[in-house]
Amino acid sequence: MEKSNKLYDIRNVLNIKVAIYIRVSTSHQIDKDSLPLQRKDLINYCKYVLNTNDFVIFEDAGYSAKNTDRPDYQKMMSRIRVGEFTHLLVWKIDRISRNLRDFSEMYDELKHYNVTFISKNEQFDTSTAMGEAMLKIILVFAELERKLTAERVFAVMMSRAEKGLWNGATVPFGYEWDEETRFPKPYEPETKIVQYTYDLYEELRSTTKVAQKLNAENIPTKRNATWTARTVGAILSNPFYIGTYRYNTKTQKTRRWKDKKEWIVIENNHMAIIAKEQFDKIQDILKNNYKGDYNRQKENTETHILSGIIRCSTCGNKMIAGNDRTRSNGFTPSRYTCYIYRNAIKCNNYASDLNILSFLINYISNYITLSNKITSNHSYRDMKSILLRGPYFSDIQNINMEDIKKTYTLLLQSTKTDSYKLKNKKENKIESITDKEKIYTLEKEKLENALKRLDDLYLYSQDSMPQKDFIIKRKEISDSIEAINAKINNTKKEEKQYMNNNDFSFILKSSFFLLTKHINTKKNIDVRHLLENVDKSVIKDFLSTIISEISVDHKKIHHITLKNGLTHHFEYEEN
Repeated sequence: MEKSNKLYDIRNVLNIKVAIYIRVSTSHQIDKDSLPLQRKDLINYCKYVLNTNDFVIFEDAGYSAKNTDRPDYQKMMSRIRVGEFTHLLVWKIDRISRNLRDFSEMYDELKHYNVTFISKNEQFDTSTAMGEAMLKIILVFAELERKLTAERVFAVMMSRAEKGLWNGATVPFGYEWDEETRFPKPYEPETKIVQYTYDLYEELRSTTKVAQKLNAENIPTKRNATWTARTVGAILSNPFYIGTYRYNTKTQKTRRWKDKKEWIVIENNHMAIIAKEQFDKIQDILKNNYKGDYNRQKENTETHILSGIIRCSTCGNKMIAGNDRTRSNGFTPSRYTCYIYRNAIKCNNYASDLNILSFLINYISNYITLSNKITSNHSYRDMKSILLRGPYFSDIQNINMEDIKKTYTLLLQSTKTDSYKLKNKKENKIESITDKEKIYTLEKEKLENALKRLDDLYLYSQDSMPQKDFIIKRKEISDSIEAINAKINNTKKEEKQYMNNNDFSFILKSSFFLLTKHINTKKNIDVRHLLENVDKSVIKDFLSTIISEISVDHKKIHHITLKNGLTHHFEYEEN
């Protein structure tokens, strides 16, 4: 009886805070009474069973329980991990998960953080071994039910596919949905474009050139987007256009091709818009050009250094990379061109490696020099002088003043942060933000162990302390744990802010490249020599690590956006 009374006492000592989790999986359930019913039931349970009004409601409406990728569930677990809640309350166990592994991992976390799990309808007592066992048995059957349902649905879909029935997907370009037959039918305006695409490829034998031609003629895609080599290749390789219906060809999650033995293929299933003879001929050309990879053309296997980060300043579109003419010394630079038509006016913007790489690499070299030298004594004029040092910037009149101010602030903050860390290291106060977090975590573990020993002493020892002393001591330790949690959270915020604002890692990567490839920060880096002696892929990786975007206006760089968030806009002298 004495032990039971002590358990009652300790429950009254603890402050109860409940996380209420509510979930429904479909819009139909949201619109009906399920969500309000769960909410009302669980709030009443908190008030009249747990005797507390301290609760937070987390709702995931329209999310399945097959996994835990749900926004409010993840928010709830984050707050549980910082010790905010003592209880997790759900209406039924399957509101949390129907996946045994996910639930087991969650429940292990709850136990680690001393959080009680309550399922209102099943009335589980998870403080006992039998309660835990029953909980997992129920979950096994819930997961089994979900898998059986999925298997039944898949079997129905396979049966429909074997009969040539449509199972739902994006209707291919060239077709439209027919309500009467419940299957796609040819759509004449797009059918002509598909046929024209096949004829063009037979002539040009390049998906890139076909895409350029279609864009130049202002021919729309299904969603009025820009034609690319990928979209052209997808049309050319799709047997749907010759009346062949394929199903179960790829996995749902990874979209990888399945073994052909698992495919369902029905020939002459629906109306074709391309002759089989032409389709087979196109497939032979594709295989020769792409070597089996429809997303990469043979003629485009060259490395183009600025591909993916260079944009047209006129229309904002990414520029298409290709080979420029070969120079007398055998060197072939890349050429970047914008082929987009806008309002019947062709955007013929272009640039070459020879026009912009010297500017780009020397500017980055100057930026690194500035980041190493900058102090609070530097003026904005000093900064511009360092950034525009060298013959490649002679025609630049100015760099946008707001960009210079932001650069000054970021680099100066970075310098102060680095100096602060070095000073603290010398004084042996604290080596790093990470070390602080480790120290706080160890202190927290010690306090949690002390709290557990205190509870055991009060509950089970014959010579236990008086209740008043126990309450006071327990509150002291609990307050200390709460203070440590606050310090850990502040440390994480400090680390995040440092990573966001600090330019240090950005500079390290740049400097590392310059050192390893023997490029120093002298006044003039010979980029032609660099291209002849360093693999293009290395330079491409280097620039991609540092630069998010380059905007070009007819052989001149309009602006550069760096990975650290800075953008530098350039103003040129008028000719």
